[in-house]
Amino acid sequence: MSRLEDLADRIERLVLRHEELKRTNALLQQQLDGVTGERDSLRSRLAAARARIDALLDRLPAEPAAAVPVAPAPRNTALDEALPAQDRE
Repeated sequence: MSRLEDLADRIERLVLRHEELKRTNALLQQQLDGVTGERDSLRSRLAAARARIDALLDRLPAEPAAAVPVAPAPRNTALDEALPAQDRE
């Protein structure tokens, strides 16, 4: 009779484990659905942003504008001193 009781205990543990795995699977499915929805939303936002950028690029003139003089950036003397002489210019 002990063997039958052992088998019944194992079956009960398997049923409990099965129910636990079903709950875990349902939670994971909910997470997957949420992440999938978030991904789809991000893809949509990315497509909209790309469309806006493309529209802005289309509005840029084809010819470059007259060059605007720009002051050179200040020299980094600490960096100049750290570089070997042949690399400074």
